[in-house]
Amino acid sequence: MITLRAENLKKKYLKKEVIKGIHFDLPANTCIALLGANGAGKTTILQMLAGIIHPTEGQIIVNGSASIKKRRTAIGYLPQNPAFFDWMTGLEYLIYSTRLTGATKKAAYDRALSLLEIVGLGDAGNNRIAQYSGGMRQRLGIAQAITHQPDILLLDEPVSALDPVGRREVLTLFQQLKKHTTVFYSTHILHDAEEVSDEIIFLDRGQIVEGGSLQSLKKKYKKNKLSIVFEEDMQVVMAQLQSAFPFFKMESEGQMIHIFSEDCYAAQQLLMKEVLARNWRTLKLEISSTSLEEMFLKVADQK
Repeated sequence: MITLRAENLKKKYLKKEVIKGIHFDLPANTCIALLGANGAGKTTILQMLAGIIHPTEGQIIVNGSASIKKRRTAIGYLPQNPAFFDWMTGLEYLIYSTRLTGATKKAAYDRALSLLEIVGLGDAGNNRIAQYSGGMRQRLGIAQAITHQPDILLLDEPVSALDPVGRREVLTLFQQLKKHTTVFYSTHILHDAEEVSDEIIFLDRGQIVEGGSLQSLKKKYKKNKLSIVFEEDMQVVMAQLQSAFPFFKMESEGQMIHIFSEDCYAAQQLLMKEVLARNWRTLKLEISSTSLEEMFLKVADQK
């Protein structure tokens, strides 16, 4: 089931077109990452979806309706730098936020307690927000964004300013949230997106250059490589390896050589025979596949 559909979205500021006619769907109960470098247009897209700014062209359909009013009730939004009343406790802030949705005092209190448990702040609800860590504040912001139980949760760079512990807390929360809502978040931290996302959308200079499930994209762009770090003169090593194995594609990176092959284990056996025969000193050997970062750079270069 498609929760949100964006059709031919464009956004111009004066004469500059920053979003250039994009199309995408957000399936229900999935976690989708919007990937792109700073300035690619990620925040603009999220703000259009949330109804904060209006597209120059195109339309946004949520649960089969193009109504902005209905869309806003179906969407929760957390900006990149959320603001809080630090003198409030987490519980007080969520009661206040829930009351703004029209809930009664009793319903707001019950909902606030439930939200604190959902985002893992049950034991910190009576603490002042000023005492919260970065990860706790971000989780509180997510709780505020889902007070009205939206179908879609939009998050703008939710982990970019967090330390590794805070990032782990928020990313783990995504896996829980998608059981009840669609999570659509922007990021430029590709490793995090690779770890928790069901689908990926690559954005480059206002255009979607690739998208789909993480599994399908990896299959499409997969390239196996064998990487070895040497303690030798790399010009000599590279020249001799290329002479010995002209059928392998090779790239050098500092003291490391990458060898690309469909069968990296067979390549490893051939290579290690050469290394041992020449008595080369090595520090590291690993076999890996194309990373999300390499995939994105390859896709961007092709456009």
